[in-house]
Amino acid sequence: MEGEINNLLMVWTLAAATLCYCHTIGHLIPPGKPRLLALSPAILLLLLLPLNLTSVHLGGPTSFFLGWLSTFKLLLFAFNKGPLTSHPPLSLLHFVSLASLPIKFQSQHQKPPQKITKNRQNSLISYIFIPLIVVTAYLIPLFGKNQNLHPKFVLFLYSLHMYIGLEFFFALASSFTQKLLNVELEPQFDKPYLSTSLQNFWGKRWNIAVNRVLHPTVYEPVVTATSTVIGRRWAPIPGVFATFAVSALMHELIFYYLKREERRTWDAWEPSWDAMCFFAVHGVCLGVEIGVKKVVGGRWRMPTGVAWVLTVGFVYSTALWLFLPALVRCRLYEKATREVTALGGFVKGVYDAFKFVVRR
Repeated sequence: MEGEINNLLMVWTLAAATLCYCHTIGHLIPPGKPRLLALSPAILLLLLLPLNLTSVHLGGPTSFFLGWLSTFKLLLFAFNKGPLTSHPPLSLLHFVSLASLPIKFQSQHQKPPQKITKNRQNSLISYIFIPLIVVTAYLIPLFGKNQNLHPKFVLFLYSLHMYIGLEFFFALASSFTQKLLNVELEPQFDKPYLSTSLQNFWGKRWNIAVNRVLHPTVYEPVVTATSTVIGRRWAPIPGVFATFAVSALMHELIFYYLKREERRTWDAWEPSWDAMCFFAVHGVCLGVEIGVKKVVGGRWRMPTGVAWVLTVGFVYSTALWLFLPALVRCRLYEKATREVTALGGFVKGVYDAFKFVVRR
């Protein structure tokens, strides 16, 4: 674990230096193909840096932040778009923070009311730290004894662990910078379990940071290109297909980062394509949903309760069918359990040493 922490420091130091280079390029080279060409080495390096990490709890968030969010933000920045482009230009510190973390900056003239701030703090405590304690104390030890549990129940525990873990890591990264910079927490999830349609789930409630980078980098260009062929009314459907295809490829890459046992190796590249199938199914179904809504319009609306049951049931059943088994085959949860066990042993050792010193 000590070596992994050293690698983590090295990776993020190089990432920060790379983003400093990108900030300088933004001042020296005008937007367009010349800037994209100048940023290409930086984008490639950010894709390669997570290969230096193999742990789930350190390498997972790093691969997502650097390998996905940062690279897509830089692609937008190359054409003077996205969150990294502002007038006046962002300072170096703000540029590096915004490029590498899922945060957004709060205007100096915009101060949230005290009540809202308090509610956000309470929400952070109730939705992040309390569930994290519950998961760590009760669910993770069960993963090591999953032969005594029903496979579907084990997958349920996996899904719960994954959701709470994602909530925790996103909030932790944003909270860390909130005190250092003038930033506002950017929630990554908005109660996805209350979704009443696939459009509502993928567009507004699940992994909002990914949606905000995929929409301008993939969806909008495809919609613009296809509008001249099939018209603006139906252009969103191929835009959705393209967006889900790119998301599927990026998930396959994240899975590769996570399932490696040795640093900087490519021999683990044996994609199962489960993620591709999962996002293909959802992309097609979402396209059908959008098409039906365009045809039916406001003449008929499904009852909210029925829509909720169908949406949540479909998302969860397809996740149990395709998405979560892919994570199991990556041995993601086995590695996570080993890491948590090792951390617990380290903390217990420190505590025992402290008690020994106190007794002396």
